[in-house]
Amino acid sequence: RLNGKVERSHGTDQREFYQLLTYKDNVDLNAKLAEWEAFYNYHRPHGRLGGKTPYERLVEKMR
Repeated sequence: RLNGKVERSHGTDQREFYQLLTYKDNVDLNAKLAEWEAFYNYHRPHGRLGGKTPYERLVEKMR
């Protein structure tokens, strides 16, 4: 069950990040990865979460 979620996440990373990625060096790559992670978790709506971000879903679960 978790494996499917991880595979879906990897597919999204590939389509929406890695295929569009250009970088100068490892420092630039790490900065872009951090930006992508923040966007993915805090700003990008997820269909499987009812259009909520992972962070919004986490906050709901913690209440």
